[in-house]
Amino acid sequence: MNNGIIILDFGSQYNQLIARRIREHGVYSEVIPFNTPIDEIIARNPSGIILSGGPSSVNAENAHLIEKSLLEKNIPILGICYGMQLITHLLGGTVKKGVKGEYGKAKLEIQKSNSLLSGVSRFSTVWMSHFDEVETVPEGFYVNGMTDVISAISNESKKIYCVQFHPEVSHTEEGARMLENFIFNVCKAPKSWKLTNYIDETIADIKEKVGDQKVILGLSGGVDSSVAAVLIHRAIGDQLQCIFVDTGLLRKDEGNKVMENYGEHFNLKIKMIDASERFLSKLKGISDPEQKRKAIGNEFVAVFDEESHKIEGAKFLAQGTIYPDVIESQSVKGPSSVIKSHHNVGGLPEEMGFELLEPLRELFKDEVRKVGEELGIPHHLVHRHPFPGPGLGIRILGEVDEEKVKILQEADDIFIEELYKNDLYDKVSQAFVVLLPVKSVGVMGDERTYEYTAVVRSANTTDFMTATWSRLPYEFLDTISNRIINEVKGINRVAYDISSKPPATIEWE
Repeated sequence: MNNGIIILDFGSQYNQLIARRIREHGVYSEVIPFNTPIDEIIARNPSGIILSGGPSSVNAENAHLIEKSLLEKNIPILGICYGMQLITHLLGGTVKKGVKGEYGKAKLEIQKSNSLLSGVSRFSTVWMSHFDEVETVPEGFYVNGMTDVISAISNESKKIYCVQFHPEVSHTEEGARMLENFIFNVCKAPKSWKLTNYIDETIADIKEKVGDQKVILGLSGGVDSSVAAVLIHRAIGDQLQCIFVDTGLLRKDEGNKVMENYGEHFNLKIKMIDASERFLSKLKGISDPEQKRKAIGNEFVAVFDEESHKIEGAKFLAQGTIYPDVIESQSVKGPSSVIKSHHNVGGLPEEMGFELLEPLRELFKDEVRKVGEELGIPHHLVHRHPFPGPGLGIRILGEVDEEKVKILQEADDIFIEELYKNDLYDKVSQAFVVLLPVKSVGVMGDERTYEYTAVVRSANTTDFMTATWSRLPYEFLDTISNRIINEVKGINRVAYDISSKPPATIEWE
């Protein structure tokens, strides 16, 4: 899409957040590798370019650099953190190694306003994350703001603006105003990003691309695959064949719920495959988390491959790939790390011989949910908490077997049921139960027990890159503990996980 804002990826953990903040203003944005050829960047006809932060140093031998000529194309540019240091370095200023660095909150003082900082208070709190710092600014640039170091500079005649802090994070008090100033006052970007337009355009694209061919989609019941399925079905109807693989590692009664919600309500053609015995047999004797993930992923590919080739005339394989998946998977071209060892970008279509169809690949999760609601999918389905591809296989620590799966399904179902009952489900971002390979002594009905320990996990987050543990009411936790211990045979002790991300992850494996 032309006239949007391009974000060049130098490895910042906040890249996705920058793009989302821009889209919230109705302007299209996309993240591309920093070393994308200039001709490709110019061909997108961007209204503006943002150089992201990153862990590198401009003074390092293998520093991530761009061609200086990109700064001379009369395209508005905003350098954030590393982006500010890079612009300084390329245009003749100097960047030095800091004495102590700045991390976390800092107090910004505006010394000379500009178009980026218009309307921003003289003093405000900003969020820092850097060690290197600008020592001298390039010729033609002014220092606009200071913390303990030079923190905002600009050359308005060249439409180049730089900040050492991160305006995209909520900790920067007036960051939203700064981004809005850049998008509209500096870049004059058009408000052309509307999800209703996206739906209509995508449906038209699917019709044109697919023609009269058949499409296969692996339906998991999760938000991404479900929205993709309904969107594609809206375009081509029964030319879409969904395959739902019950791995035996899903939530309680998940298979029946998927068939009811999407088969009966949305009239999707769904073939349900019960492969639970196959998956459990592949997991026998495996305790290592990464080995479990790979075993589950490999078996899923095998089952899906077998079933998909039974469908005559199928040319396309549809996937619920969303934009964060794309960003996380482009490290072959850029510096971002590949975050997931089990997700749906790359590999599968080439092995199976289908042409790929990914109607959601330009959308963030919150945008996918909005598309789902526009398509008529009920709120409780499009706002379900994330569920990992390997399922309960990574919520059962240690070796997985059928008995442990049933125990965990029952405990998890109680937790989710109570969250809904107490109007808490939509107030937390992700909630589930973990089964530990630890048994302890208990007393039930005057008898000694020796059973498993369950851990209740609930986290709050906006972007899943960081998260805090949910402050659920004590009375609610008391109810959960009593119900699980009294109703689920095999558990006699319940703990509550109060660790945040980082240092912990949201999932346990």
